[in-house]
Amino acid sequence: MAQPDSKKIFFENLSGAGKAIAVLTSGGDAQGMNGAVRAVVRMGLYVGAKVYFIHEGYQGMVDGGDNIKEATWESVSSMLQLGGTVIGSARCKEFRTHEGRLKAAHNLVQHGITNLCVIGGDGSLTGANLFKEEWSGLLNELVEQGLIEADAVQKYSALHIVGMVGSIDNDFCGTDMTIGTDSALHRIIEVVDAIMTTAQSHQRTFVLEVMGRHCGYLALVSGLACGADWVLIPEMPPEDGWEEKMCQKLSANRAGMKRLNIIIVAEGAIDRNNKPITTEYVKNLVVKCLGFDTRVTILGHVQRGGTPSAFDRILASRMGVEAVLALLETTANTPACVVSLCGNTSVRVPLMECVQMVSAALCWKQSFENNLKTYKLLAHRKPESELPTSNFNVAVLNVGAPAAGMNAAVRSAVRVGISEGHKMFAVSDGFEGFYKGQIKEVKWGDVGGWTGQGGSLLGTKRTLPAKHVEKIAEQMRKHNINALLIIGGFEAFLSLLELLTARGKYEEFCVPMVMVPATVSNNVPGSDLSIGADTALNAITTTCDRIKQSASGTKRRVFIIETMGGYCGYLATVGGLASGADAAYIYEEPFDIKELQANVEHLTEKMKTSIQRGLVLRNENCNENYTTDFIYQLYSEEGRGVFDCRKNVLGHMQQGGAPSPFDRNFGTKISAKAMQWVSKKLVETFRQGRVFANTEDSCCLLGMRRRTLVFQPVVQLKDETDFVHRIPKEQWWLKLRPLMKILAKYKTSYDVSDSGQLEHVVHNRPKDSDASVAM
Repeated sequence: MAQPDSKKIFFENLSGAGKAIAVLTSGGDAQGMNGAVRAVVRMGLYVGAKVYFIHEGYQGMVDGGDNIKEATWESVSSMLQLGGTVIGSARCKEFRTHEGRLKAAHNLVQHGITNLCVIGGDGSLTGANLFKEEWSGLLNELVEQGLIEADAVQKYSALHIVGMVGSIDNDFCGTDMTIGTDSALHRIIEVVDAIMTTAQSHQRTFVLEVMGRHCGYLALVSGLACGADWVLIPEMPPEDGWEEKMCQKLSANRAGMKRLNIIIVAEGAIDRNNKPITTEYVKNLVVKCLGFDTRVTILGHVQRGGTPSAFDRILASRMGVEAVLALLETTANTPACVVSLCGNTSVRVPLMECVQMVSAALCWKQSFENNLKTYKLLAHRKPESELPTSNFNVAVLNVGAPAAGMNAAVRSAVRVGISEGHKMFAVSDGFEGFYKGQIKEVKWGDVGGWTGQGGSLLGTKRTLPAKHVEKIAEQMRKHNINALLIIGGFEAFLSLLELLTARGKYEEFCVPMVMVPATVSNNVPGSDLSIGADTALNAITTTCDRIKQSASGTKRRVFIIETMGGYCGYLATVGGLASGADAAYIYEEPFDIKELQANVEHLTEKMKTSIQRGLVLRNENCNENYTTDFIYQLYSEEGRGVFDCRKNVLGHMQQGGAPSPFDRNFGTKISAKAMQWVSKKLVETFRQGRVFANTEDSCCLLGMRRRTLVFQPVVQLKDETDFVHRIPKEQWWLKLRPLMKILAKYKTSYDVSDSGQLEHVVHNRPKDSDASVAM
């Protein structure tokens, strides 16, 4: 008889009663660590375990005393938005010695702790694994010294370790992103965007040094996100003679009317002879060879500081919960593991496999490789003589509402297309501009500096093509358009379906067509993520932080916040998780007056005992009767005497602003991949002197599905779509809702069927997977 799958059991049937879990942060701090600590504490308490803080990392474990304190629900309130680590971190030489680890073991046994959650880098996690391996021997020594009773050896026989990687360098194998990396990129891009304005004013060259002694991830991705002219990283020492090539590139860009140059240098950058490449060396080189006005900026610890980004808060919260799940499921023979992110999926990987790959310098991440390939493709233009001549014309247009990152996607498509030998045409104002003939050829330099621009520089409209197919076909014929790349939201999806239908009447539409999802609502079927959603989440999270802070000098207050998204509750749910909301009302999860009343009562009880501020998010179309005003009035009335209420409609600020590093990077790489697919399809469908593509797989949407970027025929996505409400019928992020409720102290069940499975590092994704394109 088959055994039931334990992963399918709801979490209310699993118990942490009698278990003691300790959490510590070690090594360098990273934004998001506090979110991970908060999630471990609250998930641990939720399952009935005792949870302890270990202050000051391994030093606190060795010193014991007040450094090991029992955590309460309230002790992690108001820490989600804080940078650094509230429980402290310290380097500890003593823990590296046997005597130090003996002291640490004694302190843990005194508190009954046999489950450790370690948040740190590879050094911290290696130390934890050594501690686990020595544990039984340490206990025997403590018995011999008379420091613990003999029965304690049996009672505390095994030490269980689960790690989370907190490092701004993203230099750990087994995970696509480490906690803190995205926030560090935010700090870098904020500085670069600010510098670019002054550099343009004076026609200056700026040389920026970013962190990364052994890993150039921050330098490479920030270079990709801001369109830097040159990037120097330790993993790829430049070939001999690089100085001359760099100066030629800078000179050519300046001659092309570009008013500024940006060079990004990782602090550990070296040449082929292992000689350091410093910012001063680069500056003096540019001044000597070109005479350009050049300045150096060293970002330093600014990159570690500031509030964590929405991505890091969500990542830390998901990983913290996953760490507690992993600890509950450990046995005496379970190896120490690291909980991590692969694509959009939680996984568990053996700790020492990860460390050994880092130590052996085998940690050439797929995400790093994707970034490097894309940067080379977009930053370095080949001479005309080296470009292939395809004689194909490809049009790019934006359709639907504007979304931050659209411009990065257009820039990427144009430059990749030119590199593949195509003529690239930009269509203004979507299909409205298309049928009006607002089409012009666009060159490499025309899209320079587009990555950091918000909105849509091409212009975008919600107009669908069905009413204008005859005029659009005429323009396709006039400009000899051989392929279409559409960047947009649900309207773009509908547009492709309409153009697919129009193929029966107009052969002009029998060409390869592909869509890249770009919408703040993240409601496009066939893709877990859309360009622009991350920027919107950061806008929501930042605003919620400020709104909550505004109540710091007042008595108890609850804020009712309305988010965008149409009928899709992604922004409300994930924004609520990132900002520590007490509730989030969405269309996909129907609610009634009884639930509203229960939420008010729950919040009232919390207000009476501990918290001073509450946050409730409401998706704009979650319910036609329970409006933002209604919920505000209900909370105001029922909370009278305990708390007062304020409301805020965030509106179009969620669409505006400069795109986040994630959206710049995601838009750049997914669009490049889409353009390469177009090139391939053009070759496949070119017969007898013309392009003719009339199959389902020649009209696709490129979307991220869990771990993989997939080209999906749009006609096959129809069955997955709720066209009335403009949302997919199934949405992955709904599984995050119980997590949000648990962290807000609700008694709810948590389905662990989607929790991480133990995987080996070398097999932690299919060979053809490239979900790390998003990172």
